[in-house]
Amino acid sequence: MSERIDALEFKVAHLERALQELSDVVYRQQRELDSLRDRNQQLHEQLQQLEERGGDPNRVEIPPHY
Repeated sequence: MSERIDALEFKVAHLERALQELSDVVYRQQRELDSLRDRNQQLHEQLQQLEERGGDPNRVEIPPHY
């Protein structure tokens, strides 16, 4: 009976460690998603500002030295 309890305690310890590692991964991924969402919002705002200035966004401007 003691061996079974030891085996279960061993498994629980490993499961707790795996759970903590997965939790850390999810936390890091959430931080990265938040950062990417913020960057995406910034780029969206920049694009809107460019469109509000007018002109064709697909137009290629020729440099002045041509």
